[in-house]
Amino acid sequence: MQRILALAFLLACMSSLQAQTPYKADWESLDKRPIPQWWQEAKFGIFIHWGVYAVPAYAPTDEANVYAKYSEHYDNRLRTKTPAFTNYHARVYGDRVAYADFASQFRAEHFNPDQWADLFKKSGAKYVVLTSKHHDGYALWPSAYSPRWNSQFLGSHRDLAGDLIEAVRKQGLHMGYYYSLLEWGNPLYSKETIGRWFTEMNFPQMKELVTRYKPDIVWTDGEWDYSDEELHSVDFLAWLYNESPVKDTVVVNDRWGNKTRGLHGGHYTTEYDLVHTGSALDTQFVHPWEECRGIGGSFGFNRFETTTDYMTSAQCVETLVEKVSRGGNLLLNIGPQADGLIPVIMQERLLDMGKWLEVNGEAIYGTTAWGFRPKNMRETKVYFSKKPDALYMICARWPQAPLVIDHVAKAETVTLLGSKLPVTFA
Repeated sequence: MQRILALAFLLACMSSLQAQTPYKADWESLDKRPIPQWWQEAKFGIFIHWGVYAVPAYAPTDEANVYAKYSEHYDNRLRTKTPAFTNYHARVYGDRVAYADFASQFRAEHFNPDQWADLFKKSGAKYVVLTSKHHDGYALWPSAYSPRWNSQFLGSHRDLAGDLIEAVRKQGLHMGYYYSLLEWGNPLYSKETIGRWFTEMNFPQMKELVTRYKPDIVWTDGEWDYSDEELHSVDFLAWLYNESPVKDTVVVNDRWGNKTRGLHGGHYTTEYDLVHTGSALDTQFVHPWEECRGIGGSFGFNRFETTTDYMTSAQCVETLVEKVSRGGNLLLNIGPQADGLIPVIMQERLLDMGKWLEVNGEAIYGTTAWGFRPKNMRETKVYFSKKPDALYMICARWPQAPLVIDHVAKAETVTLLGSKLPVTFA
């Protein structure tokens, strides 16, 4: 793996704390809730897209539009008659196989939650987010609101969400759930019945998930069809912040309605370096934020991805460093196979990241963005992060000349993380 090094410079600054207060069911009140500190210090999380879509495990890999590469959208691509998907489905499965038929093949027969959790621990990640229910509506726990369309009833006959959170917490990591606010095939999910959709499905099912497993994160998605008013998002969040068993510790994102991203909720989200207005690479965020993306081009497992579609280990590390240097977190996705095995190439990438973080994690965890960081860090391959008493310089390639840092008048010491060799500085 390409060597990425970090240097530490002793500095000083101050931090402040914000008190928590009761919250009303409106954004003015809800947006005042601070992001829990544990999440802001964690920096690195593992996203897991796993569900029925792991059975066909197909999406084209050569599309220019990143969203067209998502295998987890297989169900909707058939519904909307997207040629690449319908042609593949007809050729491989024929006309008599429907998407719902794949659920019985989602057996997870080799799923070992303790092995997964051990891998996540070794990767250096501090939190995990599992798709409890994606847009196809299939729940990975025995939900009373999806009684015949869940992993306990159909497929693995296991509470996959419950088994994993137990194993992850044994490793001392935080864990939460992705939850889709939409379902492509649910008859209540329509303009005429969107009010019933909230009261009879979304609200009670999310409350069921939270009260049953007490997750550290509620990561919603699928908010683009309706407004936050139609989805009654503030009502759920008021319950979550005031009454739920995780009201003081839970972290949420900003996907609560078709105009809430980057404006309301908890931390802001980007996806494959995109926001709804375009590229997020040069956005100067002042609010806590998180980039989510796969190691490859799809979130769900895509059996047709090759090594050319995956980031190298060095690229995975640099992606983490780049996000952290701009004050963000990285939620890096893996897509397990339908049998419960994590592809070896994904395991390798995570283990390599963990080895790097064993040495250089001091420059990642608990850091913030440096106010004087250069705008061309991706070009120079030199990134910065800081703590109250230290400035970190992270070089994504070995320096070929002396490093010059502007805006630093004097440093008490300079060290190379993971090495006892002296560093000459002036």
